[in-house]
Amino acid sequence: MSTERPPQDLDRLLKEQDAAELLSLSVRTLQSWRTRLAGPAFVQVGRAVRYRRQDLLTWISANTCGGSDGRRP
Repeated sequence: MSTERPPQDLDRLLKEQDAAELLSLSVRTLQSWRTRLAGPAFVQVGRAVRYRRQDLLTWISANTCGGSDGRRP
């Protein structure tokens, strides 16, 4: 059985709580980053804030330091 997610799942919008869990952060941290326009990209749907799963994964990759590629913060 494949563990890859279908492409449409990457575009699924996640609630703040789900995004925070995926990133192992608090919802408050995500909220703070948003007010400073930092952190992962987000989508504003009326008053609701959502995060695309693909944007979160891309943000994680872009902020990964160390390892064999030698990137530093």
